[in-house]
Formats: sequence, C-alpha cells, structure tokens
Amino acid sequence: MSTAPPAPAVPFLKGHGTENDFVIVPDPDGRLILTPEAVARICDRRAGVGGDGLLRVVRSAADPEARGMADRAEWFMDYRNADGSVAEMCGNGVRVFARHLRRAGLVKADGLAVATRGGIKRVRFADDTPDGEIEVDMGRAVLPSGPDPSVTVSVGGREWPARHVDMGNPHAVAFVDRLDEAGKLYEAPGVAPAAAYPRGTNVEFVVDRAPGHVALRVHERGSGETRSCGTGACAVAVAAARRDGVDPAATGRAVTYVVDVPGGTLRVTEAPDGGVTLAGPAVIVAEGVLDAALLG
Repeated sequence: MSTAPPAPAVPFLKGHGTENDFVIVPDPDGRLILTPEAVARICDRRAGVGGDGLLRVVRSAADPEARGMADRAEWFMDYRNADGSVAEMCGNGVRVFARHLRRAGLVKADGLAVATRGGIKRVRFADDTPDGEIEVDMGRAVLPSGPDPSVTVSVGGREWPARHVDMGNPHAVAFVDRLDEAGKLYEAPGVAPAAAYPRGTNVEFVVDRAPGHVALRVHERGSGETRSCGTGACAVAVAAARRDGVDPAATGRAVTYVVDVPGGTLRVTEAPDGGVTLAGPAVIVAEGVLDAALLG
C-alpha cells in the first residue's frame, strides 16, 4: 500500500516591534501559497503560532505583485493581517522583516530597500545588536487637500472628531482625555461617514504626555487592538504636529514626536520635504517549523 509523501516542512520565525508581533515565513522563491484561512490559522493565539500579522519574505522578482519593484528592492514584504486579509504596509512589521534579513545574513549593508504594497521603504540599521534601533523611511503622510473632512470615531456611545492621515494605509486619529475612554477595543470603533474609509481604517486614540510626547492605543483593521502600530505612530505624530500648529514644510525645520505605545516607545520625525521616519526596536524571539495542518 502506497502512502503519500509527508508535506514539506515550512520554517517560520516569530518577532516583534514594540510588542506588535508577527509570524515570519521565509519564501524566497515565491513557491508558497498562503490562503487567508491559512494565515488566520497560523496567527490564531490559541490554536496556531499567534501574531498580529504574518510577514512572508519573498524576493521581489519572484512575486507578481512586486516584480515591478525588483530593480529597486530585492525583497518584498507580503504582509497579511491576523484575519488573513491583505494590508498595504506595516511600520513595525517592516523593521521586523529587516531584522530577519540581517540576522539570516541576507543583508550585509547598513541599510536596504524593502518593497511593500505601500511602495518602497528604505531601512537603516542603527546598530547590530539583536534589539537595536532600526529606522524606516515611511514616505510622506497624505492629508486631505483643503479642509479636513468631518470624520468621527465612536466607542460605547461616545464619539470624537478624528483627523484622516494616510501612511500608505488609512488612519483615523482621535485626541481624547484618557486612553481608557476607548474601552476594550474588542470590536472596531465606529467611523462616520462610512464612505470616508471604503476599505476600513485603523483607529488611534491619543493623549498628550508632554510637549512633543504623546501616547496611543490603536485598533488595527483586520487585527483588533494591538500593542503597537508603526504606521499609526507616524499618523499620530503628523496629526499632533498639525494640531499643534506645526508644519515642517512651512517652518523648514524637522519635528520629532516621542510616541508611547502599550508595548514600548517609538520615535517619529517629519522632515521639511514631508518625509516621515519611524525609529524603534525589532526583535526575533523564536523559530521553528509550521505543522502542515495549519497550512490547510
């Protein structure tokens, strides 16, 4: 009686950036097919590995979505949310992605370009320690042209005005008196009007700590409340600067905000040319092999 050959082993790693955690799946030649259902199983915190999302590590030339960026970035970060949905960009994820490449010896230089669905992101290693700071050029924040549209977010019958900021993915930033006003954030906050975010949005609730220093909680689209959100920290810093009457394009001076997240601290700088830089740690904590049952 013949038996089917065992399914090939699929290696994985686990990493986090300020406790925003990810399952990392190396797939350099683009041979692995990950369905949304498989991603959700892998990211399940009780029946899977557990994570806020999944990072598939593939050479840009081997992936149809990234092939057009292969001449500028060797590696493509195929990022999926914990529910299996595809996302454009993840600021903490791209630092963890870069940490894996460096740790695996796939990157020798002090920096690299990473292809994402939100465009090319340039990464710089501040030092070579396992948890050292990594800086990412996140590109420009996109704000509504003209008056900011009237957007509100709501939780438990309370609502707040929000500022729309796009960092390659959408964000609604609301300034509140206390972070616990956002409740448990098990469910996505209400956002109105719905037409403002046809594909959903990340929602940040923000309080002030000191001049140039804020703290946030975030509900990430497709993942729920997370311990950190890199693009969210960037969106919050830009929104806080505009609220504070600061626009580097007008002053000619860069502005930096320290952003506390439940999992640590990030630093966001907006330059006069509009470029936004995100800086923070990224750590690989484990590696192993995925059970074939998780892949479906």
